Amino acid sequence: MSKKLAKIKYLPNNFRVIEPGDHVICAVSGKSISLENLNYWNVDLQEPYYSYVEANKKREKIEKK
Repeated sequence: MSKKLAKIKYLPNNFRVIEPGDHVICAVSGKSISLENLNYWNVDLQEPYYSYVEANKKREKIEKK
């Protein structure tokens, strides 16, 4: 594992690697997410999430505004 942060463009059903790396950082928890395990993100905010738990927390936070 190279431990390099990837730069990603998040798309509706996929993502595209802009700068190669092996992981991204969750926008809510700060946890490292390997690209092989990246399943949750927000296209509008261009943010990755570690799991559905973090994705749901972010969604709830946005809805409260």
